[in-house]
Amino acid sequence: MKAIMYHYIREHSKEYPYFRFLHADDFKQQLDFFEKEFGFVSKEDFITCFKTGTPAKGVILTFDDGLKDHYQYVFPELQKRNLWGIFYVCSAPYQTKKLLGVHATHLLLGKYGGKKIVEALEEMITEDMLIDKKRIAFQKNTYITQTNDAYTTEAKKILNYYISYEAREKVLQSLVKDLLLDEEKIVNDFYLSLDEIKTMQTAGMIIGSHSADHPVMSKLSFQEQEIQIENSFSFLEKTTNGLAYKTFCYPYGGFHSFTVETETILQQNDCLFSFNVESRDIISDDLLHRKQALPRYDCNMFAHGKVRDIVTI
Repeated sequence: MKAIMYHYIREHSKEYPYFRFLHADDFKQQLDFFEKEFGFVSKEDFITCFKTGTPAKGVILTFDDGLKDHYQYVFPELQKRNLWGIFYVCSAPYQTKKLLGVHATHLLLGKYGGKKIVEALEEMITEDMLIDKKRIAFQKNTYITQTNDAYTTEAKKILNYYISYEAREKVLQSLVKDLLLDEEKIVNDFYLSLDEIKTMQTAGMIIGSHSADHPVMSKLSFQEQEIQIENSFSFLEKTTNGLAYKTFCYPYGGFHSFTVETETILQQNDCLFSFNVESRDIISDDLLHRKQALPRYDCNMFAHGKVRDIVTI
């Protein structure tokens, strides 16, 4: 049983010439490929796996970050094919009306390219802000499956892993104000609306938690992790008038991004299953003994899953 992870699925935008995404046409072709090569697991058979401990045969589709892309391009295609998916949503943007740091980073890089953003960061950031720069796991295990240019990789490592969250918020606030301008409009255009989330669940999609504001969970204390998980589930329960199943996926993913404590908190919150990022099939041992760290493949590991060529300097 293969779980596949997706993020941005959209069409080209002149406003964001450097933006990295899976083209909507390639997504459709990949669905054709999966249907031909593996088939898809029904939602009922997937949920049954957690009772039997036996994985079904086929593909499960998962979509991270609660993006407007998913309602515009993914949801209609799944409905057309009588498929279902799991959509993981962060709760904070609906409460703060601000971009999450990870998405502000993507938009800045997509609009201006890695070189310009790294140069801006060099003027703003001091070494004392980079409290996790020496963590070997963050140096070696981040962005290894992505084909970013060196500047883009460096910018993402700085803003998503190395910098303290307090410093990161100030840096990104300044960059968004100066370079992206109308944050409120971007937020409304970028994330799923509450009505869209409800519509998708009513149509048979599973809505899950992706934390409150998409932190690297392993950088947080036990109490901070509890707040991220509990607040997110509480918000989604209210938004959907009751989640069909409680499920979570780790921001960023990979074993460096969460801890055993994170898994414990998820178990305590009656989370049925959670997804990590690990390039292998789901096996019986996962379903029976570690259902809070199920493996997922990145879509780019299969035919039609690569990012198309983008503008480079």
